[in-house]
Amino acid sequence: MDTLRATTYITPMMEELDATGLLCPLPVLKARKRLLSLPSGAALVIRTDDPAAIVDVPHFCNEAGHALENSQEDGDAMIWTIRKA
Repeated sequence: MDTLRATTYITPMMEELDATGLLCPLPVLKARKRLLSLPSGAALVIRTDDPAAIVDVPHFCNEAGHALENSQEDGDAMIWTIRKA
């Protein structure tokens, strides 16, 4: 088990997922799996460092109907906030 990718529970309506070190399509697949376990309206904050995530995460949100509330750079990583539909 990779403890670096464990979910951090911030609140019952917000979780954090560290997807750094994962390459396409794994960040989006892990996000999709985590969002399935969350109630509608909950937020998932994902940290990625895969350059393809800049295209993949917004596309995933658009296709799945989730809201991409925020994206910001943090050094070599991106932090995404997705609100589950």
